[in-house]
Amino acid sequence: MPLLSLGRLLLLSSLWGASFLFMRIATPALGAFPTAFFRVLLGAAGLVAILALLRVRWHFEGKLGAVLAIGMINSGIPFGMFCIAAQYLPAGYSAMLNASTPLMGVVIGATLFHEPLTRDRLIGVAAGMLGVGVLVGTGPVRVDGGLLIGAAACLIAAICYGLGGFIVKRWVAERGGLDSRLIAMGSQVGATLLLAPFMLGQLALAPHAIAWNDSGVWWAMLALGLACTSLAYLLYFRLVEDLGPVKPLTVTMLVPAFGVLWGALFLDEQVSWAHAIGGSLIGVALWMILFRGRRDVGKPGAEQTRD
Repeated sequence: MPLLSLGRLLLLSSLWGASFLFMRIATPALGAFPTAFFRVLLGAAGLVAILALLRVRWHFEGKLGAVLAIGMINSGIPFGMFCIAAQYLPAGYSAMLNASTPLMGVVIGATLFHEPLTRDRLIGVAAGMLGVGVLVGTGPVRVDGGLLIGAAACLIAAICYGLGGFIVKRWVAERGGLDSRLIAMGSQVGATLLLAPFMLGQLALAPHAIAWNDSGVWWAMLALGLACTSLAYLLYFRLVEDLGPVKPLTVTMLVPAFGVLWGALFLDEQVSWAHAIGGSLIGVALWMILFRGRRDVGKPGAEQTRD
């Protein structure tokens, strides 16, 4: 991997890892849905400004509806779910549970899109689920209803992310493709449209529960929207352009480490052996799925393990 691309990959990992820190800061003060809404609103605004500076022409080639729907599934629902989880889970927990995204992608691909399910991918899914179980069941957070709600919200987000890659391929790539910068910007607009009624509903139910005057919270929201969303999406799509679709997926292995690190440094979150054991199992799972699993596809006998 070229040194410049490696630098972009590490920066992207640190930004996406920090997003869980900023959600953990903002959600208690603003609520889950306002936090998610302002994240995508600021992310969309930042991308609109960047595309204007780059003089990117807004030609969606008849795919605007598909891009908006992709944003609802791939950003709106996951961001809402992670903000719900931030009410119950430490930032590091959410970041590590987010790493189950490729596991969900394997299951969704095999069940809905006829993707080959090789032996290595099956082993990877099993190891990943075991890692999630170790993290949730033996970590420093007491097992109760809040933990289960937070973990379930993170896994729903991971399912949406796992589905997202397939719908981008089906709705955009297979229909002639589209400028990735337009996909990034349009997806955030779609997420904003989805989350707006939920944000307004929460405001109507608890209008005085939001800390509008807390400057620290709004600095966190600016970082979440502009750095962890606008800038991060541009970095990710640049990596895809430079390295292809596979190598940038290694970001999934690095985000949990940064998520745990930022949570420990800035929120004094406890780090335990459950993080190391659960994270190691999830890391093994990702390696089996992203690399060994891809090499095995197309080998003789690989199709025998397809569901």
